[in-house]
Amino acid sequence: MMFRLNRFQKVIVWAFLLLLAFVNLYPIGIMILSSFKSTREIFLKPFNLPAVWRWQNYVSAWQRADFATYFKNSILVTAVSIASIIFVSSMAAYVIARFDFKFKRGIYLYLLAGLALPTRLAIIPIFLIMRNLHLLDKLSGLVIVYTAGGIAFSVFLLVNFFKKLPRDIEDSAKIDGAGPFRIYWQIDLPLLKPALVTVAMFNFIDVWNDFFFPLILLSSKVKKTIPLGLQAFFGEYTIEWDVLFAALNISVLPVLIIFLILSKQFIAGMTEGALK
Repeated sequence: MMFRLNRFQKVIVWAFLLLLAFVNLYPIGIMILSSFKSTREIFLKPFNLPAVWRWQNYVSAWQRADFATYFKNSILVTAVSIASIIFVSSMAAYVIARFDFKFKRGIYLYLLAGLALPTRLAIIPIFLIMRNLHLLDKLSGLVIVYTAGGIAFSVFLLVNFFKKLPRDIEDSAKIDGAGPFRIYWQIDLPLLKPALVTVAMFNFIDVWNDFFFPLILLSSKVKKTIPLGLQAFFGEYTIEWDVLFAALNISVLPVLIIFLILSKQFIAGMTEGALK
């Protein structure tokens, strides 16, 4: 059902959206501008454009904070975690949505129980398991935790998308001799691209920005991810606000780039998931 707005209602809607955009983008703009100023200029003229654009702030932040190591660790952990979440949750969602078997409902509810219990509440058992498996202070242990934590939401989202896919294409593939895995891999997954991008974006932001689990499970400096590295960096350079703002911008840049690249598919996935 489509709603038509009159001119006054359109003005109100656009005014609200512009206000919302301003409220959300203004702090980001201040952070970006401050990263090009000196510390003195940040406090004396916080809302002005930089008198001189100090690109050396980024060079200094990158070198002092050892961002190369933090970026490598964060990219590795995030990429492997997202790939694992998508692969495991999409297969589980495919089986739940397309097959009937005993205890199907119970297994699905068991998976969804992860949505009701925040993973952080189980930090003590998680720590003990990682210790017994000799995975403390290892990036692989972090990947396992993130993968396990992201499956519940991903399965819940993907099951609904699988149920919306027409079965006619799958029936035709079965007639041609395609098995379940081939149908899942070559037919259903390409059709689920917007949904997979949505799952990837949600989990990417959660994994990339997570501070809690790296703090508990990692101890070596060479294994630190960006949130842990930033925390240590802030402790050492609390009075150099120009460098701190530059470090913050460096840390959020990958999230912005990924969102800009995948925004079309992400919005399509969110919109399709909202339609019944």
